[in-house]
Amino acid sequence: MTRDKQRNLINYLEKFISDNKKSLIEEKLGRRTRYITVVLEDIYNPHNASAVIRSCECFGIQDLHVVEKRNKYRLNPGITRGSSKWISLFQYNNDQDNNTDKCIRNLKNMGYRLVAATPDHGSIPVNEYKLKSPVALFFGTEMKGLSDKTLNQMDETIHIPIRGFTESFNISVSVALCLYEFTKKLATSNLNWLLNKAQMDELRIDWYKKVIKKSVLLEKEFFNIHK
Repeated sequence: MTRDKQRNLINYLEKFISDNKKSLIEEKLGRRTRYITVVLEDIYNPHNASAVIRSCECFGIQDLHVVEKRNKYRLNPGITRGSSKWISLFQYNNDQDNNTDKCIRNLKNMGYRLVAATPDHGSIPVNEYKLKSPVALFFGTEMKGLSDKTLNQMDETIHIPIRGFTESFNISVSVALCLYEFTKKLATSNLNWLLNKAQMDELRIDWYKKVIKKSVLLEKEFFNIHK
């Protein structure tokens, strides 16, 4: 879709949205980021899967990448509380042996630095990490963490400092704590971390369609008019 047609579609759809809803969407778009993205490798607990999506949405993280190997990624609607519809979810599940490699290759091509969250206290404490470029944060399965193959392809590793006897936090808690630290760093930085105009328009259309009843029919009508 050309930029002009994209803008025309936005102007057409916004006629069917209340001023209050449009204002809310604009507010959230203005805080959204793709500078940080989250990657989950083979997690199996629907509660955790759902809690991670909810955390990503709450912190304004737009993209979540999910690598499926032995375990299928399943959500619990009672936990997501509608947050999943605002997130862009990318699933790698077509080739069990190579799903991780495909994900990593994709993220590298997009310019992300690969950072693994591990319980290893030889890594960088998350609160001390220097955020200088787009980062993909990797989290592994609940019991074993990230695979060795994945860890060997990381640029850096981080850990959440722990004061108790327990080795690590639950994965959904780990994601939330890391996102809190990283988004706090973004907010106080001079980095260009907000969405650009094209990305905002793309999301604006997607979100408009999700809040408008019969949006499929309206979009079809628009394209019939603007052939």
